[in-house]
Amino acid sequence: MSSRKTAITRAILALCVFTSFTLAAQTPRYADPALDLQNLPTTGSALSAGGNDDQIIRFRNWAALYPTREIRSGEHTLALPDDFVDFSDFRYNVGNQSYSLDDYMLRNHVGGLLVIKNGEIKLERYGLGNNDESLWVSFSMAKSVTSMLLGAAIQDGYIESVDDKVTDYLPRLKGSSYDQVTLRNVLQMSSGVQWNEDYADLRSDVATAPNNVMDLMRFLGSKERVAAPGEVFNYNTGETNLVGAAVRAAIGNNLSTYLENKIWQPWGMESDANWATHGNAGERGGCCINATLRDYGRLGMFALNDGVLADGTRIVPEGYMAEAINPSSGNPGYGYLWWLSGDDSYSAIGIYGQGIYINPESDLVIAVISAWTTAVGREYSQHRGAFYAAIDEMLTD
Repeated sequence: MSSRKTAITRAILALCVFTSFTLAAQTPRYADPALDLQNLPTTGSALSAGGNDDQIIRFRNWAALYPTREIRSGEHTLALPDDFVDFSDFRYNVGNQSYSLDDYMLRNHVGGLLVIKNGEIKLERYGLGNNDESLWVSFSMAKSVTSMLLGAAIQDGYIESVDDKVTDYLPRLKGSSYDQVTLRNVLQMSSGVQWNEDYADLRSDVATAPNNVMDLMRFLGSKERVAAPGEVFNYNTGETNLVGAAVRAAIGNNLSTYLENKIWQPWGMESDANWATHGNAGERGGCCINATLRDYGRLGMFALNDGVLADGTRIVPEGYMAEAINPSSGNPGYGYLWWLSGDDSYSAIGIYGQGIYINPESDLVIAVISAWTTAVGREYSQHRGAFYAAIDEMLTD
């Protein structure tokens, strides 16, 4: 493996807060989508999901379980021509072990895997009962979409810059720890406001934060300041919901409609999608778009194209994407709601194994949807990072 690809592997391994566990021998998981609606889970939550059929059914049927708002596709579809590559001899390495494509699908509980190189599909595989029409929850990959929508709002003149104060758009937070916090700070997860994002602790902030957006602002506004803005990275889904609320306030519309009008239809997404909301209020800026695997791949291609449509129309300001994937002062592995790999590549990442890997240098997008048995996991992440790097190397050579 080249030194550059080795660096990619090491950098990707550092993208998440890891928990350590051992991957036991696995058997293929499958839930028949024809039976999903009669088997919808009635207990538990997304954060307590892990390893059973309820998890797969929940991730594939979010709109049947939670409030969502529709994102409609348009008449134009961005073509993804097939140019499949033979992966029968493909291998990737973790430690002293070598693994195949089938190993990766099985060990990482992959529900869908799409590799796009130079705008062409090189690999498309499904598992867990999914197919090319299955919707699947993004979890925190939605954060990266929210980042691009904030860029669109700047391009449209609704927001002046990322250096605007959060309270300029959410005045209910005036007089709280957010008084001096900028949009840039919350995009970089460095507000300096206390927050606990422990998915394994059902008493943590991420598990107990109010659903209603007004209550959420009161909840966040009551938090103490623990660092100066812009200095300390602290992963905070609550604040990315604030980013979404700020964009909604600025544009005077909901995020689903804005995404539909700015990216989904003009870029040519193939299928309708939806976005989870705070009850009957606005969308969750930090979570839970539900889309097909191919449309996740197309989102990666939109970012790869610097937020510019095929006709040359610029949706985000010139230089915004470069700024968004520039290392922050609080964490060199994080930009504006994008995870950075230490080179030119970057990723949208969601818990339980959701990911969009983007490498502009090799014109490569890899989209993966999964049902890991834990929200985050060191060995799962090791396999994903090594897999990305090996795909990149194979298709670059």
